[in-house]
Amino acid sequence: MTSSRDTLGRASALLPLAGRENALSGDSAVSSTAVTRRAALILGALAPLPLCAEARENLLLVLPPEGAAPHDPGPGAFDRPERLAAVRRALARSEFAMAARAEAPKASLEALLTIHDSAYVERLSAAAPRDGVVRPGPDIIMSPGTLDAALYAAGGAVLATEAVMRGRAKCAFVATRPPGHHALPSEAMGFCFFNNAAIAARHALALGAERVAILDFDAHHGNGVQRIFWSEKRVLYASTHQMPLFPGTGAVSEQGEHGNIVNAPLVKGDGGEIFAEAWRERIFPALAAFGPDLLVLCAGFDGHKHDPLAGLKLEAEDFRALTLRLRDFADRRCGGRIVSLLEGGYRAEDLEASVAAHVEALMGA
Repeated sequence: MTSSRDTLGRASALLPLAGRENALSGDSAVSSTAVTRRAALILGALAPLPLCAEARENLLLVLPPEGAAPHDPGPGAFDRPERLAAVRRALARSEFAMAARAEAPKASLEALLTIHDSAYVERLSAAAPRDGVVRPGPDIIMSPGTLDAALYAAGGAVLATEAVMRGRAKCAFVATRPPGHHALPSEAMGFCFFNNAAIAARHALALGAERVAILDFDAHHGNGVQRIFWSEKRVLYASTHQMPLFPGTGAVSEQGEHGNIVNAPLVKGDGGEIFAEAWRERIFPALAAFGPDLLVLCAGFDGHKHDPLAGLKLEAEDFRALTLRLRDFADRRCGGRIVSLLEGGYRAEDLEASVAAHVEALMGA
């Protein structure tokens, strides 16, 4: 059998294109014939013309294959497989039983190279261990399942973007790990290997979007997204995040070449009211002026008051409230189109509650 390492090691060999020939599967706790049929309708034939509004799915959930080897950095790591297990529990709740579900495919090399350098992709592939763990960087650990997990995360972002941009789903939540918003074109960092949000935005532009907004509410600033789109006037990157905190970027003065970067830093101890004010006073006005065709969310939940990697004081209901406002904006200004990508959140029980609140709000609840 050819491994991801072997496939990516040959620059001319593309992995299967996301959203084309990959099988669909639902979470076993809530899957049904109806859900499978709706998922097949959404993704089985991604026609250029969108479905009518009445036929379009409200929400698509994208998850990695159930039996895939996990990205497992080992004992003591924060981005543990238990995170994804918590998210799966959240999405197995009865309120999400009728959401369409799709299995994330591996990203194609073509998709990766819209953001990442070919030498970096080859270097990452070569570093992937067949057993044990390796440390390619100070905050980067790879296990035998890491490369595939990162490919599923990037591929899920492409698949979700394709479904939403082609009108097959109104919005999508991609429940994969590892996260992505710190990844640079030629460097993995901050637990991130491929920049999933940047790949999604680039794919949306290729599908005809004129402007894409990437909105980040992770407690850590998405330095990778900011650097990638610093000079791209078709992409707005806006973020609330704790400062000072890793990675050290995200000052208000960092505005991009075209004023397309909006940073609204928070400080340790800030809670829901200040969080909501930052979005209301800083980010939503910029978002309205920009006029996006699609919202891509860097959905990080490590701002929760119990999270071990930050010092904000947010609760699950704060994520719900923000998501409802984003959903309302999208409904009024860009046809409801939202692609939400899981980023941080490192305490399993709080991640489960926060994801449930976020996805309920994406559904309009």
